[in-house]
Order: sequence, then C-alpha cells, then structure tokens
Amino acid sequence: MAQEEIPIYTGKIPNAIPCTLTTYTGKNPSGKLYYANIITPTVTVYIPEKQNALKTAILICPGGGYSRVVVEHEGDEIAKAFNSIGVTVFMLKYRLPNDTCMTNRSEVPLMDAQQAIKYIRDHAKEYSIDQNRVGVIGFSAGGHLASSLGTKFQTSFIENTSNTNLRPDFMILGYPVISMNDSICHKGSRDRLIGKNPSPENVNLYSSELQVTAQTPPTFIFHAKDDKTVPVINSVRMHEALEAHKVKSTLHIFEAGGHGFGLNNTTTTDKWFILANNWLNENQFVKGNFFYKIRSN
Repeated sequence: MAQEEIPIYTGKIPNAIPCTLTTYTGKNPSGKLYYANIITPTVTVYIPEKQNALKTAILICPGGGYSRVVVEHEGDEIAKAFNSIGVTVFMLKYRLPNDTCMTNRSEVPLMDAQQAIKYIRDHAKEYSIDQNRVGVIGFSAGGHLASSLGTKFQTSFIENTSNTNLRPDFMILGYPVISMNDSICHKGSRDRLIGKNPSPENVNLYSSELQVTAQTPPTFIFHAKDDKTVPVINSVRMHEALEAHKVKSTLHIFEAGGHGFGLNNTTTTDKWFILANNWLNENQFVKGNFFYKIRSN
C-alpha cells in the first residue's frame, strides 16, 4: 500500500492564529499511537493494491475525545481493512479545539473535515475515484465529526468557490458521540468542543441527532451495549432520527465490547466490518467481498 500524508489546505490555514504549541505524538495505555496539539491538518492517503470496481473512497475521522486523534487503531488499521476491499482511503488528522491556536474553535474540526472531502473530490481523477461514492467513517468523537459532516453539509464552513459537493455519500459511525444533551453526552468531548457551559442553542446545534434531514446520507452505525464512555443511547437516538426522516440506516448493537475497540470487537464473532461491507454492497457503494484478510484477525 502506498501512503502519503498531504496538507489539506494550501496557503494560510483558516481560523488559525499564531501559537507556541507543536504537534505532540504519544501512545495510549494500550500502546496505540495518537497525535495532539495538531497545527497543520492533513490526510494520509492509502491506495489499495486492487481498486474496487465502483472506485469508492472513504474519509476516516479517528476518535480521541476532541483532545487527541488516535491514528492507529481507529485510523491506520481501519484504512488497511478498507484497502482490502479495494476502497481508497484518506485518514484525517484534524485540528483539535484550542482557543490559543484558533478562532471559533467549535467550527474548526468540521472545517477540516469539509476541506478533506473537498480535497478528495477535487482530486478524484488523480486517484481514479468516483466523486459520487465518497463516504466517511468516524469513531467516538470522530463519529461526532463524521455525523456533523453528514448533517451540516449545506453550510460551507470553508472557502468553496468551486461549489464542490461537501456531502458524504454514506456514513459509518462507530460507537459515536452524537448528542450534546446533559443526560447522554460524552462530557469531555462536549467541554472541549463547545465549552463547559454551552448555550442551549449550541447544545442543539452540535447534537447530530437534531440536525438530521431527509438529505442526510445513508448511515451504518455500530455500538456496544456496555459502553461506559459513550452511552449506546447516542447511537439509538441517531438511528431514530434517521428513521424518522426516512434515511436508509442500519444499527448494530453488540452485547459487549466496551468503548474504543476499533476494528475488532473481541467479545463477538460478529465482525462489524463484515456487516458494514455487506451493507456497502447492498447499497451499491462497493462491489464484491474480500473477507479473508478480515477473518484472519
């Protein structure tokens, strides 16, 4: 697999202000790589050895509670799985809300996600991908970012004079942060994104289940019932909103698995990636099955 990391902006990065922070690389208690203090947002491109016949691409938004971007088990490992079914992958390293390095911090992660979708579509010919089969997958807080991309695309938070389509064609949300409501939110993500005492207007604006419309893209969601970090009701509420607006959607709730299991929920033989690949086939976003690499994990 060829991999290349590319800055998504040319010239001045919007909403950036001079600061002394530098990007920090660390590892979590499980030894998985993450980045913090991200100043220059990028996409890392993963080219499959054999491209899927439908020339599909996907943007990955790793999680990390809006305090870090966990680029290994919710990024690199996910990218390799999608490469195994012929999908071209772009992993986003997005800026994290920080008042010392940016203005309007709440908007900045979504700006970077929109710019990444714009980059993918603007370079579709270069990567031999279909502009009408560009999806997004996000995990935990990255699931909130992905769902924001899929529900707020009608507002451009970036310069888009070319009127590039910012709507993902499909979404996959893994144990996602969805709601900013006090009773079910992941408080750390909410505090970092919209502050410790957000206005009721911002609580609603940044609750993805309240932003769903009939134009929200088809969505595949998975979550574990015993998730103690992001309550499973986040996914349930999102699925209910999608159903209410008659958007194609599927929700898989596993009995166990906790939070942050990435590609492999070891508590079950039902692998979400295989289920998602079936769903992508059924909805004509990919064609064909290449399960042997996934089952070996």
